Amino acid sequence: MAVKKVGEKYRCNVCGNEVTVTKVGGGTLVCCGENMQKITG
Repeated sequence: MAVKKVGEKYRCNVCGNEVTVTKVGGGTLVCCGENMQKITG
């Protein structure tokens, strides 16, 4: 899933790392060799 806007939050389902987008570059966030999942809510 490509990053679309500032403030989105993503989590790694393998290690639990979480990130908040501060600058949109349009790429896909990857951690532990897998795409990070967008946190909704």
